Amino acid sequence: MKASKIVYKPVGLVLGTVSGVLAGKVFKQVWKKLGHEEDAPDATDEQRDWRETLSAAVLQGAIFAGVKAAVDRGGAVVARRLTGTWPG
Repeated sequence: MKASKIVYKPVGLVLGTVSGVLAGKVFKQVWKKLGHEEDAPDATDEQRDWRETLSAAVLQGAIFAGVKAAVDRGGAVVARRLTGTWPG
């Protein structure tokens, strides 16, 4: 394993945590903009129907993946600028 990859590991873990928190906030805002008064339903929420539950899950997953990819890519670009090598 390359040294740059080992050194980048802790940075990647922090960026992963940050991206998760950021994605959660983005999802809540998007969910409200779509006209929902309440929080997104859990999969086991008996009061919510299948359509709403699955829509929320798909939207949340897409937002999480997009935010994570953007944060990870940005971190890798910054690492290359600082060290001269790509961390992945």
